Amino acid sequence: MHVLGTVGLPGSGKGEFADVARNAGVPVVTMGDVIRQACRDRGRDPAEAHGEVSKALRDENGPAAIAEQSLPHIREHLADDDTDTVVVDGLRSMVEVDAFTDAFGDEFSIVSIEAPFDLRAERLGERGRDGTDTDLEALRERDERELGFGMGDVMDAADYRIKNTDSLDAFQSEARELLSQVGANDLQH
Repeated sequence: MHVLGTVGLPGSGKGEFADVARNAGVPVVTMGDVIRQACRDRGRDPAEAHGEVSKALRDENGPAAIAEQSLPHIREHLADDDTDTVVVDGLRSMVEVDAFTDAFGDEFSIVSIEAPFDLRAERLGERGRDGTDTDLEALRERDERELGFGMGDVMDAADYRIKNTDSLDAFQSEARELLSQVGANDLQH
């Protein structure tokens, strides 16, 4: 059994890593989905209120709130006899790392996915998921908010590091190799 938590600033490639895992038959639990659901539960648009609601969840339920709300989903996947690896997409703080380490011990590892600001900004502009994807100042503010949660410390503590500065094919290949290395059995290509 292995739980791989991904960390990276917006546009670094966390979502692409998650897609590679899904395509390889590895379940993915996206911490952002917990936040998006909380936005909907509060009658808020996730595209507009994601950062505000993520902060509110942590303020209301403690700094590990999102990780703790993700644990049942991870355990559900691990209970499946065919699953030996689960990817947790979107670590933000060492408190979250501690929650996963407490839950899974040495079976938990961190993957830092990294790319320079300009390349991330270009990718986000192409993605165009929300207004901050095309606004460089908003992206800088988003980076600062994420780093304010302690993301830089999580990146520094990573067990694995992928520099996502090459082609999409190269990144996907490196992601598959890493998943294979940590024990995701029978990776499908």
